[in-house]
Amino acid sequence: MVVLGQQRTTPPTGGLLPEKSVQEQNSVSSSSSTRQMIGGGIQWWSRSLWVKSRAWIRNPMNMALSVWILAVGVSGAILFMVMTGMLNRVLPSKPRRDTWFEVNNQILNALFTLMCLYQHPRRFYHLALVCRWKAGDMHQLRQAYCKDGACKPNERKHMTAVILLLHLNCFAQYALCGLNLGYRRPRRPVVGVALTVAVAICAPAVAGMYNNLSPLGRDYEAPAPAEGMIISEEESQLQRKTPDTERRYSLVPRQGQGEEPQWVGGLWEDLWDDMSLAYLSLFCSCCVFGWNASRLGLGNMYVHVATFVLLCLAPFFILDLAAINVDDEAVRDALGLAGIFLCVFGLLYGGFWRIQMRRRFGLPENRACCGKPDLTDCLLWLCCYPCSLAQEVRTADAYEVVVVLDTPMHRHPTLQEELATMQEPPDEEEGGGVIPPSTVSATRS
Repeated sequence: MVVLGQQRTTPPTGGLLPEKSVQEQNSVSSSSSTRQMIGGGIQWWSRSLWVKSRAWIRNPMNMALSVWILAVGVSGAILFMVMTGMLNRVLPSKPRRDTWFEVNNQILNALFTLMCLYQHPRRFYHLALVCRWKAGDMHQLRQAYCKDGACKPNERKHMTAVILLLHLNCFAQYALCGLNLGYRRPRRPVVGVALTVAVAICAPAVAGMYNNLSPLGRDYEAPAPAEGMIISEEESQLQRKTPDTERRYSLVPRQGQGEEPQWVGGLWEDLWDDMSLAYLSLFCSCCVFGWNASRLGLGNMYVHVATFVLLCLAPFFILDLAAINVDDEAVRDALGLAGIFLCVFGLLYGGFWRIQMRRRFGLPENRACCGKPDLTDCLLWLCCYPCSLAQEVRTADAYEVVVVLDTPMHRHPTLQEELATMQEPPDEEEGGGVIPPSTVSATRS
């Protein structure tokens, strides 16, 4: 394997550097390559998040999205409190609780259906682009579904799978809306509601995981174009060769670290050494997780955040919305509590990507649980997700990411290297002399 990186670039303010394009890395690797600093610290991220949030909220569409998220959060919170009995003093009678159940259920149904109606035309448009598959279509689809908007192997097939899963999400939501509006609560089929809710939530979650794990979410080294060939942008989209070499990464220690990558800090004892990191890992774990995975080259930050939230909330919505249609209060309470309990298993998503991080960068294994490192990583997230996440962030801060290629690459010596070789002291017995630099220059020319 060849490591592309000898020149270190350090940001002046400790910020994150954007990942370079494939063309830039190919051109730099012929002479000297770059190491990408992934540090910057959680403090920099928190400040940057606040600045970006202020700029993001100024967009009118983002304002509408914020109102939608707020409405979903309020209705979901009321549904949660009614289900768990937190509002029994305010709503002492069962008919009143059932009324609040149904009202918030219909509000959530309307909000999610409205979002599907907004997104579905765009998904139909993308499906038409996949079927037509022209130069301009490729560019638009790559910008929407491919990491860095670059060409990926078998991208048309993988894009089709993601688009179809998103269509399934919309159709399931329409079916759920029909059940909620077409049947009164006592006659609403419980199995139908549970099935449509499960498909509506799981389809986008599976689409997000598929996008990150498939070639669409990976980095590849694009083949260099033929010398002397000048083509237009439209022709380049059609004639672009499919990359076949996946770009891989390795952790390189900074000053003060050992040679082999190691987890930085302990799980429990070092959690509160950095208070900001500890609190963000505890209360904003999905955002910190997505940011950390993205800077390590493990996928798109926004896809990670959305998938994490969906997987954690899926059991609650599936079982609790199905429990609304159950008249037996004991069974309904059992379903509600089961939905809340099963939400914990959404943390296994973080454990899965901790496994990927450990395998990709060769970090030490922890075999504390039955001698199985993968099982141990998952249990670490289930038992103390802030501790595991904080350790992953500290490890990412303590190392640099270096791009590694699987195929060997020949590098021509520089002029300085040739001069250093030719200006070695001559053998006195042979009576040789030192070759002047002009001779070297003439030889190179």
